[in-house]
Formats: sequence, C-alpha cells, structure tokens
Amino acid sequence: MNTEIVHNGGRAFTLPSLSAALRWLGLACLSLWLGGCATGSYSGSPAGQWVTIQQGDTLGKIARDADIPLLRLTRFNPGVKIRDLKVGQRILVPTASERAPSGGPYRYQMRPGDTYSKVGRYFAASPQRIQAANTGLNPNDLKVGTLISVPLNGGPSRSSAPVGRASAGSLVARPDPGPLKKPRQLWRWPASGQVTREFGTNGNGQLAPMQIRTGTNGVASAPAKGQVRFADTMRQLGNVVIIHHSGNLQSVLAQCGEILAKVGQQVTPGTPLCRVAQSHNGQHELLFDVRHGGKPINPRDILEKR
Repeated sequence: MNTEIVHNGGRAFTLPSLSAALRWLGLACLSLWLGGCATGSYSGSPAGQWVTIQQGDTLGKIARDADIPLLRLTRFNPGVKIRDLKVGQRILVPTASERAPSGGPYRYQMRPGDTYSKVGRYFAASPQRIQAANTGLNPNDLKVGTLISVPLNGGPSRSSAPVGRASAGSLVARPDPGPLKKPRQLWRWPASGQVTREFGTNGNGQLAPMQIRTGTNGVASAPAKGQVRFADTMRQLGNVVIIHHSGNLQSVLAQCGEILAKVGQQVTPGTPLCRVAQSHNGQHELLFDVRHGGKPINPRDILEKR
C-alpha cells in the first residue's frame, strides 16, 4: 500500500511503505548515524522487484545485482533513459526467466495485482492481443508467477499517451479522424476553478494538457455524456479517469486522488469522477485532456464559454 509521500527539491514521490521511505531518506538503520550502514533501495537481489531509484543508483549496478543483462533491464523499462535516471523513478527488474527480445513478444511473469490491462498499459500492448496470445489461461484467474506472452503493438511507443509518458489501451492511435464536429451541446467544465495552464506547447516544446486549479477537496466531474473506459493509476499521473464520448471524442482527467467512478459506468454531465489530488506545489490541480480520434485537441473548442 502506498502510504508515504517524500519531498525532494519540491518534487513529491509516493513510496510503497514506511520502510521504503526510510531507505529513500537514507535512514534504513540507526547505525547510519555512526556511518556504518549502507544505503540502498533494495537488499539482496532486486530481481522481480520494483526498485525506487535513489541517489547514486545506476541501471548497470541494478542489472549486476539482479544478475541479468543490462539490455534486458532497459527493454523492460521503455521510456527510461539509461543516462538520465531520476531519484524517485520506479524501475521494473525482470527475473531470470523473463525475456524482452527486440520487437517482442515479451515473456512476462505475473506479479501481485497484475491484470492483462495493467500489463498492457505498461508495455503499450493491447489487452485483447495479450489474451489472444495466452489462450490456455483464464484472464479472470491469473496466478502470481505465471509466465505470459505479451505481443507488442508496433513496439513500446508512448506517442498515444494522453499526457506525460503513460499510455492506456483506451487511447490508441487511430487514423486521422478528419475535421472536428462540435457537439450540439457544448461540454461543461470538469471542475470549477482557475485555469493555470492552457492547452498547448510548454517551455520544453512538448504538448501539455490544460491544468485547472481547484479548491481543497475539489471534485472533478464528467464534462459530457459517455462511458468510463479507464479508472486506475498511471505512472507520473496519479489516478486517471478516461471517458469515451460520441463523435469519436475522449476526455482524460489526471492527477486525481480518490476515484469515484467505475470502468463501464455510463455518465452524464456533472457525474462525479474523482477528487482532485494535491500536486507537488501544494495546490489541487486537475489535468484535463481532450482527444478526437486519439489526437489531442484544445478543450476550449468544445467547452462552454466562461
């Protein structure tokens, strides 16, 4: 269970337990005060674990400690730059029985809490293709430790991600949907509050979603009629809710705290979806992204004027 938030230079990271938080701070044992305790993000072999990067960690060292090739470690962490590790990043360390050949398919060992959807999000793979590649397994009764085949959708690309580096099978890249047809009834705003960042290119030249600052305990709601297709956690985005609407439109609400909706739920304008979480700057800010055929558009093109 994620229980501790540790701040480092203004950034916030969620750690899996109090002991992990102490290790992250370098307080794994009292003898540290006497200079006699080594600090690390894991003890023994990290094979099969999620490792939280600490100051001084390298992928090379982690690979050596796990007794696996560095190439396999990097392939199990698409999007992670080997020479640009960040303190607080979580790295998936494969076991000796797992494989990640160039171009796939992956041979992946199921871990506690894993589902085909969760595995698919991490490797940018379709849950339907994963199920088709593992016909002898019951997707509703997957055992921890089971090795599955994970075919890729054209490689571990993150280009279809709604925001940040995460991706969801419910927002796959599609052919050009053509010109946008505005809905007959404009969408309502997903949350009340001040727009602190408009949709567009940020200072790093990357496309960024709209950001809305709400009050404490602010609730984000459905902007239009639709169906919830995703309600779960994404790396670097916290809890995320994705809704599919008519007209080949999708809305994405990120940086949520408590999720108030369920996958498959039919929603109408104003249906509560999540509580807005506190971001690293101490404010409660919702990331709001709108897609047309999987391609990002300016939310103001279809939102009510205000």
